[in-house]
Amino acid sequence: QVQLVESGGGLVQAGGSLRLSCAASGRTFSSYAMGWFRQAPGKERVFVVSINWSGGSTHYADSVKGRFTISTDNAKKMVYLQMNSLKPDDTAVYYCALDLHGSKWYNSPDVYDYWGQGTQVTVSS
Repeated sequence: QVQLVESGGGLVQAGGSLRLSCAASGRTFSSYAMGWFRQAPGKERVFVVSINWSGGSTHYADSVKGRFTISTDNAKKMVYLQMNSLKPDDTAVYYCALDLHGSKWYNSPDVYDYWGQGTQVTVSS
């Protein structure tokens, strides 16, 4: 069993930055992948970014490329999402998720096995 807990959300003005954290506990997962998704009110949960634990390869949604950066601390079982140049459109609940199998469909929420409870990010204009 794996538990994921996000933190670091909050209210920030457009152009500002936030750093989200995701703490993982439970079984070891050095060979798995982690992802961040977000869900705005009334909308579907959408892919933001993913990272492969073993090789560190990353995939970013076009909407966040150049602004967001994912990183990990394997020893601490932590995943971070540094968000810069935030826009009002980035407002959403952000979720971290764990993919146990390293699926190639990294941008689909269906392939992720565990989810955190989410953390709210609100960007004011």
